[in-house]
Amino acid sequence: MRPSLFEFAGGEPAFLALARAHHARCLADPELNHPFSHPDQHPLHVERLAAYWAEVMGGPPRYSESCGDHTGMLVMHAGNGDMSDLGARFVDCFVHAADDAQLPGDPEFRAALRAYMEWAVGQVLSYPDRETVPGEMPMPQWSWDGLRR
Repeated sequence: MRPSLFEFAGGEPAFLALARAHHARCLADPELNHPFSHPDQHPLHVERLAAYWAEVMGGPPRYSESCGDHTGMLVMHAGNGDMSDLGARFVDCFVHAADDAQLPGDPEFRAALRAYMEWAVGQVLSYPDRETVPGEMPMPQWSWDGLRR
């Protein structure tokens, strides 16, 4: 049986490295810098991001146990107006951050990561305001074959 994407990546240390690398890339990007450099950003943003991605990819439920569900994440990012131009940049930073974090270079693994992030960005961009986000959405579960639920 194939390991989860979480296990294949290297577990929690790999996702923390990925979140740190992604955050650094977004800060370095002239367009993404603004949303990533807000002074009111949670002090554990990177750690929470790592926990979210890890859980989605088959890791322990640390994010949902301490921070909320998928709805909470979407509400947090909704209401920022049309940010569709930033979506591709965000995905690009994520893909390159996987290199920076030295995640496995296996083509199927990398394709699964990209597919997830493209789906996730689509999710975030589909809610232009907080009122349109449905309540109590469970955490997504992403596998080698895509979204499981």
